Amino acid sequence: MDAPVKKKKTMFIEGPVTPEFIATSISKHSSKTDIGAHQIFLGQIRSDSIDGKIVKAIEFSSYGEMADEQYLVLREELFSKFKLSCMHVYHSLGRVHSGEINLFVFVSSKHRKDATDACSELVEMIKTKLPIWGKEIFEDEKYVWKVNS
Repeated sequence: MDAPVKKKKTMFIEGPVTPEFIATSISKHSSKTDIGAHQIFLGQIRSDSIDGKIVKAIEFSSYGEMADEQYLVLREELFSKFKLSCMHVYHSLGRVHSGEINLFVFVSSKHRKDATDACSELVEMIKTKLPIWGKEIFEDEKYVWKVNS
């Protein structure tokens, strides 16, 4: 009999990142007593006004396999640059409404400076280097492609 195929880990989840998911992820680290600092970034959908129209949601899509591979490269780069214990990234795919979380970055280290600096750098890398796109959806269901700033 063949061994079961292990599912490849991905950074993507369908829909918003829920508060329960975030809380569970944090609580799993309480037994790791060599960690002294966690840095967390939560990206939340804003209801921006664009040309007089209010954004009600963003619909995310990605070239998933490529994004996951590129994330692993970024991850290795940051682990070699900073003294990190662990790093987790979860990004939404599909529709996420204003007020909901679409990005959860969780970086841990022995000391706060490494965690803080790595988390900040990682968020910028995600926004600029990974093939992830968002359509800002208005109340009338028309949309524009989001430009990261």
